[in-house]
Amino acid sequence: MTQRIAISRRDLLAQEQGTIIKEWGGKIPICLVFPNTYYVGMSNLGFQVLYRILNSLPEVVCERAFLPHALNRREHTMNNQHLVSLESGRPLAHFQIVAFSIPFENDYPNLLTILQRARIPLKSLERNSRDPLIVAGGAAVSLNPEPLASFVDLFFIGEGEEAVIDFLRVFQEAGNNKTALLIEACRLAGVYCPSLYEASYNEEGRLREFQPLKNSAAPQQVKRQWLKDLVTSGSAILTQGTEFKEMFLMELSRGCPRKCRFCAVRTIYSPFRNRRMDNLLQESDLGLAQGKRIGLVGSALGDYPGFNDLCRHIINKGGTVSVSSLRADAITEERAELLAASRQRTVTMAPEAGTERLRAVVAKGLTDEEIFDAVERLARHGIRNLKLYFIIGLPTETGEDIEGIITLAKRIRHHMAKGGRRIGDITLSIAPFVPKAWTPFQWHPFADVKDLKKKIAALKKGAAKIPRCRVLHDLPKWGYVQTLLSMGDRRVAEILLRVQETNGDWAAALRNSYINPDFWVYREKKEDEVFPWAFIDHGMNKDNLWKEYQKAVKCHG
Repeated sequence: MTQRIAISRRDLLAQEQGTIIKEWGGKIPICLVFPNTYYVGMSNLGFQVLYRILNSLPEVVCERAFLPHALNRREHTMNNQHLVSLESGRPLAHFQIVAFSIPFENDYPNLLTILQRARIPLKSLERNSRDPLIVAGGAAVSLNPEPLASFVDLFFIGEGEEAVIDFLRVFQEAGNNKTALLIEACRLAGVYCPSLYEASYNEEGRLREFQPLKNSAAPQQVKRQWLKDLVTSGSAILTQGTEFKEMFLMELSRGCPRKCRFCAVRTIYSPFRNRRMDNLLQESDLGLAQGKRIGLVGSALGDYPGFNDLCRHIINKGGTVSVSSLRADAITEERAELLAASRQRTVTMAPEAGTERLRAVVAKGLTDEEIFDAVERLARHGIRNLKLYFIIGLPTETGEDIEGIITLAKRIRHHMAKGGRRIGDITLSIAPFVPKAWTPFQWHPFADVKDLKKKIAALKKGAAKIPRCRVLHDLPKWGYVQTLLSMGDRRVAEILLRVQETNGDWAAALRNSYINPDFWVYREKKEDEVFPWAFIDHGMNKDNLWKEYQKAVKCHG
C-alpha cells in the first residue's frame, strides 16, 4: 500500500498486528485522531505510544481515526457519510472525547476538516453537552496553541503520557458538566483551557495583554508537563500501511543536548533524557521476535551512551538497524561499520547551512572537516548514498551561503570518490527556515517567498552540474503558511475558517481575509513583543533568548 491508494477500514485492520479491540460497556470512549492520513499517522511513534497508554487503562476504550484518503473523502461526500473510528466504525460524534495528536502546524486545517466530516460543530462555543469534548496535544500546540483556540476545548501542553491520566480522573468526577470540567482541569499542570482566557490588542494590532478571565481558576502561567522517567518506547501496532512498514520503532532518548537556535526541540523536550538500556534491549527483542527491522528514533541518536552496544546487540541477534539521522561528528569508524553491517545504504546528515559562518549563526557546531571525515568513514564501509538537510532563509544568510551549499556538495562528492571508490547518490533536501516559538529566532521574520524560489532555482542549477546529485525541496508557500500558524495568535482562526470554506484553497483564503497574514509572517518582532504563547511556562527565560538572538545576528552577521 502507498499513500496514493485508498483502502477500506476493514482492510487496514486486517493488515495490522497489535490492534487493541475493547468493549465499550462502562468505559470512557476516546477517539485518538491524527489529523493526516493513516499512512502518515501510523508512521508517528508518539501517536502509537499514546494509543497503547490509553488502552492500558481499564476505564478507557481508545480507538483511532485519521483524515480520510482523498478518494475516500470524495466517497464520503457523495454518500453523505459520517467520519468513523477505525476499530468499531462508530461515528466520532458518539465518543465522549475526541483527542487530536498534532505534531505539525500544517495539519491544523485538517482538524477542521475532520470535525466537519464528523458532524461536530467547529467552534467550541457552538458545541453543547451532547457533543464530544475536543482536546489536543503534540509538539506543535505545545509551542503555540492559539491559532486553534477557537476550536479546541482543552490543550495538553508538553508531554502527555502522564497528563492524560490525571485529566481522566477529573473528567470522570465532572460528569457531563463541561464548565465544571474545564475549571477543575485547568488546575492540572500542562492543561490549557483557552475559553478561560481573553486577549487584548493595541492600535498596531500587536497583542497587548493575555489574561485569565476574572473569577476563573485559570493560572496566569500554564506549566508544561514532562516525564522524568521514559519507559514506553516501541511501536504498538505494526502494519504495511506506513512509511516504516517493515520496521519496529524505538525511541532512544527525548530532547537534545545541542542548542541549535532554530530548533524548538531544545524547549519542548528539555531536559535531554535517555531511556534505560534494559528497556531498550527488551523492546528490541520484541521487535526482532516479529522479524522486524529495528528503527531507532530520537533527535540526538549519536549522543545516546549505549548506541553502539544496542546496535551490536541487535546485529548479533540477526537483526538490522535503521537510524533516522546522525550528526556528522557522531559518525565514528565503529558506527559506520555497524550501519554497514545493518545493510544501511543511505545515511542522513543535517549540515543545515553551506558555510561554517552560517552554522555558527545557528549554533550548529559543525565544521566542514567533520562532515568530510564522516563521509569518508561511511564510504570506506560501502555506504555511498547521502541525504543532506539544509535550511535556506536563515538569519544573516547571504548569496555566498547559498553558493556554499553547492560547494559543500561538490567537496563531499570528491571525498566520496577518494581512492577510486564508486560514487553513490547525493540528495540535497532543502527547507525554508520557519521561526518557532520559544527559540532565539522567534523574533525573526520568514524570508520573502520570491527570494526563496530564486535560491531554490540556483541550487537546482548548481546541483545539476554535480554527478548523481539531486535537489528535493519544500514549497516556499507552505513555509509561509507554517510560519503563520507557528507565529499567529487566536485571530488566525478566522483564516483557518476561510481555508475550510474554500476547500483548502489557501491562496483564496489569504487573499480574501480581512486579517493581513504578513503581520505575523514578514514582520520582525520587537524585543518587548507580547507573544501569543507567553502564558506557557517552558522553563525558558525570554531575556536570555533575546540576548542569544542578538548575539547570532550581530556578532556573526
